[in-house]
Amino acid sequence: MYHAMVDWLDQNLQVPLVIPERTGFVDRSNVWIDSLMIPVYFAALTVAWQRISNIQSAHLEDEDNHDDVAPNSHAAGLTFSCPSILKRLVMAVGGCTILMFRIAQSFCVLALFVLSILRAVKAINAHGGASGSTDAFPVLELVQCLFYVIILLLSLMAILGSTRTNIRTFYQVSSILAVTWVVHVYRDVWPLATVDLVPADASEGSLLWIQVGLLTVSGIVIPLFSPRKHIPVDAKDHTAPSAEQTASLFSLLFYGFMEPLIWSAQRLPRLTYDMLPPLADYDRLQNLVGRALPHMDPTRAQSQSHMGWVVIRVFWFELVVLSVVTVAGVVSTLAGPVSINNILLYLESGRAEMPIKPWLWVVLFFAGRMFKDVSTQWFQYYTARVTVRIQAIITELVFEHALRIRLKTDVEETPLSATSDSATLVENPDNSDSAAIEDTVTEDESNDPATAESSRTVTPTANAPKGKGKSEHADPRAENPAAGKSTPKEKNPGQHLIGRMNNLVSSDLNNLENMITTFVLLIVESPIQILLCILYLYQILGWSALVGFAAMIITLPLPGWLSKLIQGSLREKMKRTDSRVQTVTEMMNVIRMIKMFGWEPRITEQLDRKREDELLSVRRSKLLTLAVNVVNLVLPMLIMTLTFFTYTAIMKKELTASRLFASIAVFEMLRVALQMSFFLLPQLIQAKVSLERIADFLRNTELIDAFETTHVPESRVAEVDAYAVPENRKDVIGIRSASFTWSKDSAHPVTPGGTRKRTFVLNVDDELVFQRGKLNLIIGPTGAGKTSLLMALLGEMHYIPAGPDSYVNLPRKDGVAYAAQESWVQNDTIKNNILFGALYDETRYNKVLHQCALRRDLSLFDAADETEVGEKGITLSGGQKARITLARAVYSQAAIVLLDDILAALDVHTSKWIVEKCLKGDLLEGRTIILVTHNVAMVSPIADFVVDMGSDGRILSQGTLSSAFERDSELLAEVTAEREKIERAEEEADGWDESEDGDPKQNSGKLVVTEEVEEGRVGWSALKLFLGNLSKRPVLFWCLYTSGHVVWQSLANLQTWYLGYWASQYETRPVETISVSRYLTTYLGLVALGITATVATASFFVISTMRAARIVHKKLVVSILGTTLRWLDKTPTSRIIARCTQDIDTLDNRFARATEQLFQVSFYTLFKLLVALIFSPVFILPALVVGLFSAMCGRLFMKAQLSVKRELSNARAPVLAHFGATISGITSVRAYGAQEAFKTEAYRRIDNYTRVAVTHWNLNQWLSSRIELAACLFSTSLALYLTYFSNTSASNAGFSLTAALVLGFVICHVIKVFNEFEISGNSLERIQQYLLIEHEPKPEPEGIPPAYWPASGQLDVEKLSARYSEDGPVVLHDVSFQVASGERIGIVGRTGSGKSSLTLALLRCILTEGDVRYDGLDTNKINLDALRSSITIIPQVPELLGGTLRQNLDPFSEHDDAILNDALRSAGLFNLQNEGDVSRITLDTEISGGGTNLSVGQRQVLALARAIVRRSKLLILDEATSAIDYDTDSIIQTSLRTELGKDVTVLTVAHRLQTIMDSDKIMVLDAGHVVEFGKPSELLWKKGGLFRSLVDESSDKDKLYELVSGKQSQQASLAV
Repeated sequence: MYHAMVDWLDQNLQVPLVIPERTGFVDRSNVWIDSLMIPVYFAALTVAWQRISNIQSAHLEDEDNHDDVAPNSHAAGLTFSCPSILKRLVMAVGGCTILMFRIAQSFCVLALFVLSILRAVKAINAHGGASGSTDAFPVLELVQCLFYVIILLLSLMAILGSTRTNIRTFYQVSSILAVTWVVHVYRDVWPLATVDLVPADASEGSLLWIQVGLLTVSGIVIPLFSPRKHIPVDAKDHTAPSAEQTASLFSLLFYGFMEPLIWSAQRLPRLTYDMLPPLADYDRLQNLVGRALPHMDPTRAQSQSHMGWVVIRVFWFELVVLSVVTVAGVVSTLAGPVSINNILLYLESGRAEMPIKPWLWVVLFFAGRMFKDVSTQWFQYYTARVTVRIQAIITELVFEHALRIRLKTDVEETPLSATSDSATLVENPDNSDSAAIEDTVTEDESNDPATAESSRTVTPTANAPKGKGKSEHADPRAENPAAGKSTPKEKNPGQHLIGRMNNLVSSDLNNLENMITTFVLLIVESPIQILLCILYLYQILGWSALVGFAAMIITLPLPGWLSKLIQGSLREKMKRTDSRVQTVTEMMNVIRMIKMFGWEPRITEQLDRKREDELLSVRRSKLLTLAVNVVNLVLPMLIMTLTFFTYTAIMKKELTASRLFASIAVFEMLRVALQMSFFLLPQLIQAKVSLERIADFLRNTELIDAFETTHVPESRVAEVDAYAVPENRKDVIGIRSASFTWSKDSAHPVTPGGTRKRTFVLNVDDELVFQRGKLNLIIGPTGAGKTSLLMALLGEMHYIPAGPDSYVNLPRKDGVAYAAQESWVQNDTIKNNILFGALYDETRYNKVLHQCALRRDLSLFDAADETEVGEKGITLSGGQKARITLARAVYSQAAIVLLDDILAALDVHTSKWIVEKCLKGDLLEGRTIILVTHNVAMVSPIADFVVDMGSDGRILSQGTLSSAFERDSELLAEVTAEREKIERAEEEADGWDESEDGDPKQNSGKLVVTEEVEEGRVGWSALKLFLGNLSKRPVLFWCLYTSGHVVWQSLANLQTWYLGYWASQYETRPVETISVSRYLTTYLGLVALGITATVATASFFVISTMRAARIVHKKLVVSILGTTLRWLDKTPTSRIIARCTQDIDTLDNRFARATEQLFQVSFYTLFKLLVALIFSPVFILPALVVGLFSAMCGRLFMKAQLSVKRELSNARAPVLAHFGATISGITSVRAYGAQEAFKTEAYRRIDNYTRVAVTHWNLNQWLSSRIELAACLFSTSLALYLTYFSNTSASNAGFSLTAALVLGFVICHVIKVFNEFEISGNSLERIQQYLLIEHEPKPEPEGIPPAYWPASGQLDVEKLSARYSEDGPVVLHDVSFQVASGERIGIVGRTGSGKSSLTLALLRCILTEGDVRYDGLDTNKINLDALRSSITIIPQVPELLGGTLRQNLDPFSEHDDAILNDALRSAGLFNLQNEGDVSRITLDTEISGGGTNLSVGQRQVLALARAIVRRSKLLILDEATSAIDYDTDSIIQTSLRTELGKDVTVLTVAHRLQTIMDSDKIMVLDAGHVVEFGKPSELLWKKGGLFRSLVDESSDKDKLYELVSGKQSQQASLAV
């Protein structure tokens, strides 16, 4: 049997077959090896496979039966219980259309069965006279009858079977029929293309072609065009399927399912998100994570393999499919050169008869191109799908991991004024709840003074991740092995952990965008394509091809060396880009401080310098890239030249046109493969590095103890159990014998570079147990560790047990609520912030509003509780944010409520209201409350348990108030005295009604403006922003640049023509008369000229783009720094950062590259088309048709794709926004146990992005498939014309065909590049939007004040009115007052009275009317930078920069250390720390971005020191000491009185009356009016005065009176 098969293959499967009249496909000696038996064997294999598959999936039969009656989109309107058999069939197969196709296929099979019976009957009749001959019996015909009976039965099963069965059976029947069709094509169609063969079944006559037609319809047409039934991944999911899930195979191959969207885009101004096709269920994140996370999540998978191998393991099937598709595409690519070679051989022979007819090579030319195009489309479809899946999975993986890590307050290396080697590139996080994600303050680093200690950072050791240090106490538990690993990146103390996570889901994720494509092309396609090219060249050029191959191997290091240079240049460029981005990020984080300090010109100069450094690196990298491109262009030419030289000069062979142009086509393929390899290798390396960074984050970041305890190796289970909470303490809230640090890392106080970092240890030496159902109070000085104690209970700090009886426990079964001091609010409505996902209970909700004193605040907003709070709660005051955070905790049903200094930002009225109505209210009754506060006197009367913290992180005392008094006599005296004062004020507090205003007017409440989305094409005004700034003389520039491209492409085409001219000489002249050296020399000269033109044109453009990029960046920075505070309030900071980072990066790279490529490919296409038409002028009309068709497709495509691309930009932003908002409030999220809710929201947002991304990729392939089809038809028609209807010589025909071969690709490439040009031009639109925003008055020469100004702090205000916007309400009404130089003015008033508005009006930060004279000059006539640089304001929420304390105090290096230390002393810093403390704050102490490693109190002290350094004549303190304890506040006020110059005027806004009682005058504001203004002594004795009522209501009433009396006595003595 084996030998018979070999003989048959040897005899019959060789092509071409040249034996006359031979069928060659039937071996009657053994029918079992006849080619007609191939479908029979294939059918047997598929039936066996299906049987095995059915046995394996028998357990799914119940689900199949359920699916048969499940509703679906193709059976709309059919009831579930319909008894109709037809309707049941329709529902089972998936719809009427599918059923009709199945029935049509069955009829075709039935017809084939009838034909097989007719053949069998005919054969039996013919065999009738020779019945005794066994060999002649028609076994084959009977087998064919049986074969079609089986196929008929299977086709009926495809109609009548269950859902899973009928689908599998349909595919089985279609594949069998397709194989049968292929066999008949080989038997009966292929011989028609030969000279000496006839069809094997020609004797059947017309029945043969009927059979072939039936097989074509049933095996090819029906499977291609039949829609598919949608089977959901989850049987319970009945959402509408995506069009691609029900589209036919033909529609999938050519993206016909995108047509409805394309035409919808033409009818509408723009497509919105809701108009896009729904996301396929197999692409939804909830269905992907189950497949990927078990392998990729480090808590589930123990493997430490490279993340790249993990991704390959997860997506191995897709990679196998992609590899098969790309190999098939590479093989089909050779069809072009093979066809050209044989067509030119035919022309060279004078159109003599060949063994294979020329039309077959034309068909092969078309089929090869089409198969390559289809395989490319399928490859792109698959890679795009895998890419978006990987991005979605990794985004969710990082997000989930972020929910379980311990956020440590790491510090930046450099501040705004210095250069940074690491920065966070924020990619368009629109509508973010966190303006700058990398600098967001989190609850676990809340601004309680305890955080000053609990947020210290240390130098990471070589064997530990970066971050805070671990206590000197050793952790008895073994360290996690993964945590011991560290990368050099981790050792950088300037790398923010939050910024690092943001980088992972933005820039690193972008690096993975082409990872799958790069991997398959580089590992599979390029090597195979290079090998096939060399083999084919060897076939047509002999061993001269090996010479060229050797030259290629020798020259390979050159592009590699240049690629290394590019990588080094890119690294340097990224460092400089990071430095600029870091500066931009810092700038936007403190933009209000910059404007209030008048630093705009200096920051602009600083950014200009960094931008110039960046552009130098950009120019170098672009020129190096140009060098690589030139080398990749030259090397194939030199290899080709060397090969031709060897073939003609050494081998003495004729370089005919057939060999020349076939080899040129192959050399072009070789060039593309080499160029692609060198282009893709850096991308693959970049993806590898990004995967390593992601793996490092997932495997080496420190998890919170609760999670590490949950996911520990088996070897550590016993150790963990040893420190479990004892059974008798399961319901206890407490800690026993334990220490807590912010990190497990080892700590060193001083870094090698000399900068100081700080560590903190919270120690509980004995047992601390909080009382259940009572109010527990935690008190202590600034920096004592009060917040740290709350964090220890919540599990946010690292737990270090001191012994086997140690424990820490916070029961969570009944819920935990948490309100941070530095309030965390989401960018949502007030109502949603309070509900926080809980069900709405109107009665409870109204009680919460009342008890948290929010009704009066809501009345101030037009939309009441539907008002959006904005980014970081920008629309709210500090007190309002604190009360909303409190309301969230009170509204929850949690049994345990942790409150972190909620009274710090509240005035005395509101504080008393919260204590009386909320803490003592019915909603908190019976719930366990643990409250951190500085307001001991106010809260202590209702406290049941008091914990007194010491400055060293230890507990001084604990117990009831009486036990605390026994241990602390000073506390007893203070509380006793203050209680009496509070009792006297209680009646007045009860008379204050916070709900005095009526019902507010309802409005939309929307603050943050929707992201601007342009409609239609990118406008010329936006493009002109870049294209018009390429040169001072734009017209001359574009003339020169266009001329360069004309010369470039003319020389490139002349080179190919000249090779053809050389080849044509062998047709007319003897070989020995042809001078090879002359032709080669001329050719090399043309190559040199072409390279010169290429380099000159490209270099000219690169240099010009640097100028345009510099100008655009400067305009953007100046515009943003010159805008108004109101515009900044309405615009999320993240959007602004995106313009300065992402869009500028797009401008530098994508847009500049797209502009250059657009010109290049446009001229390339034009010249290739001209070449084809010069030798075939009759094809002008077809060329115009192809051009018009391509233009029409491009127009349709651009209209849809621009909308989708804009939606894509906007869809990515909410993902990053949710990520940043969650991380910024991670402690609150974990405290409330809301992780699952936030993960669900992340799923939704990621799926939204994936939906747009899939549509984006599908639109690209829709365009490619149509244009490549049109170009393929054009080039095939040209080949047919040149073969049969033209008298063109072989060389000219080869020249035309070579040009036409790439025509489809380049036409498609032109439109794709144009699309990229417009899409990247969207960044120009976005930048231009921010050039046309509202601006403050620009500096003018006449606005420069005299050099001596200001000489004093005198301030005269007359009829000052102010509003925040042109159409906004007036917030200040005719305010008039005078302040003499050196006076200290205290400004008081209730919430919303206009105190902060007055400070902003003095700085002209809001719209004002009236006169303000500062030292005699009208401030309206002074340039804003000059005015604000002469006034210093300290806001309630101080803003610090990342870097050392020295750089924070003196960002522009204008003062020496002595002045800076004096300022720190005056600000009271040295009173907060001991001289011998190794972790004390010094000028070298590193400050994290935003100052998150310090408490708010410490930040306010440092901001005050910075103000003192400025030595302004006018100092404004806006609640600058609200978070500082009373003693420190008194010290600071004393320092300000003694240290500041006598001519310095101080305006102090404060809720604490003690802070302003020693002021020279007091100003009382109410509703924007000055109701009282005078000396404190005068206002105190004013009956019915507002100030007097404030003092009388204060718990410090007597002390305040004493302060005023003491000041009066002091002034009297001085007067004497």
